[in-house]
Amino acid sequence: MATNNKVRVRFAPSPTGGLHLGGVRTVLFNYLFAKQHKGDFILRIEDTDQSRFVPGAEQYIVDCLTWCGLIPDESPSLGGDYAPYRQSERKPLYRQYAEQLVESGHAYYAFDTPEELDAMRAKFKSEHNASPQYDHQVRMQMRNSLSLPSHEIKRLLDEGIPHVIRIKMPVDEVVGLKDMIRGGVNFNTSQVDDKVLLKGDGMPTYHLAVVVDDYLMKITHAFRGEEWLPSAAVHVLLWKYLGWEDAMPQWAHLPLILKPDGNGKLSKRDGDRLGFPVFAMDWLDPKTNELTKGFKELGFLPSAFINLLAMLGWNDGTTRELFTLDELIHNFSIERVHKGGAKFDFEKAKWFNHEWIKNSTAKALFPEVKKLFEQENVAINNDAQLERVIELTKERCTLLTDFITQGKFFFVAPEEINGEPIKAKWNSDKANFFEEFSRLLKATDTIDAISAETIFKNLATEKNIKPGELQLPLRIMLVGDKYGPPVFDIAATLGKDETCIRILSALAQLP
Repeated sequence: MATNNKVRVRFAPSPTGGLHLGGVRTVLFNYLFAKQHKGDFILRIEDTDQSRFVPGAEQYIVDCLTWCGLIPDESPSLGGDYAPYRQSERKPLYRQYAEQLVESGHAYYAFDTPEELDAMRAKFKSEHNASPQYDHQVRMQMRNSLSLPSHEIKRLLDEGIPHVIRIKMPVDEVVGLKDMIRGGVNFNTSQVDDKVLLKGDGMPTYHLAVVVDDYLMKITHAFRGEEWLPSAAVHVLLWKYLGWEDAMPQWAHLPLILKPDGNGKLSKRDGDRLGFPVFAMDWLDPKTNELTKGFKELGFLPSAFINLLAMLGWNDGTTRELFTLDELIHNFSIERVHKGGAKFDFEKAKWFNHEWIKNSTAKALFPEVKKLFEQENVAINNDAQLERVIELTKERCTLLTDFITQGKFFFVAPEEINGEPIKAKWNSDKANFFEEFSRLLKATDTIDAISAETIFKNLATEKNIKPGELQLPLRIMLVGDKYGPPVFDIAATLGKDETCIRILSALAQLP
């Protein structure tokens, strides 16, 4: 276990695509744990697999974390005492440790060509072993430094023949670790293959790099998804074989995020259907050749997104569900993270966002809402007016994009009205009412919701028409359809002149 007193955690993504729910939740739990213990949160880029590298993906990851408010203390762009923070820039470091493992007998050179590896898989494939692995059962039949004579090994190395370095997994040993979520976890080494540690291009694989970097960067706690649990035996052995066992971090393998029905892990293919990436990638998805939308484009608040992620597999022991980031830092406990997978329900995610929108001030929502209106080519010339509209409509908005639907008519008069809902009961008496109502409004100095309602109801009484039969027509005249906040609040926000213009325009459209 690491002896460093200061908590240091890391998130180490590969720049191979978008950042998705599981990845951001891993970031969040790392971040909460570090901040709660006044420790450091490190962003480290694991770009050792150059064949899968996507230009722009690293900046995308940084932008996602910035949007979420999860800012690292050390990173490739911020620097730090343990730089560089990109594994590709640390490449010379790894070979010495791989060679050290070879010298101590815990790893070996493997000179097998791709064709020889394919032949091995074909030879050993059976009904009970559909995907043969390079392990203790086949290693002595392959071309490596365990099976070849020393002079042949020297010749191959001297001639620069391409090779990898593999860990030599012991046979039938039990390797255990203590997981902060799952307790004691044991593995039989015979069930784990001889993982490649150093590739032919000199780049380390994840297995070697994660151990070396965690050691050199003094990482005290390693939180990652449970899909890495089967590889944990390799990592524990590497800490031991390199002589760093006393510095090994504490482990926590986070549960999977499942589909809403609980049937299987949430996959990248569920993307558009569930608003899966944090926000849209500015490159095409290689599988679909399409741009993907994410939570940001769908209209989620960062605070709501972080809140809903925290509740995927964790709670504070109560029924409480709404937390600010500061409250999460104060309340978080890794011991309260569940072992079982957490179901992601997009409807529940929207509920979180709706609650956050309702509880936010109009001033806080203003910048993003104004940006949305501008994207819709709706000019906002009066910021105070927009704040008033946000205040009026926020309880009706589940997503930030709903402010367009719920508020656009305040700034752009409807070109047409939907007269269908009132058509059956529309008559000349109601048309006359609205003509008179418009004249009365024009005659007043200014209107507010109360005065507009008073004029409206007094006139209805005078005309012997029930006010309830007139309010829907008024709403449709002002909005264009049957939605929006209280109708007299709409009239007051539009002002008397615009209200009168819209009434007369609608009357011209009604028979």
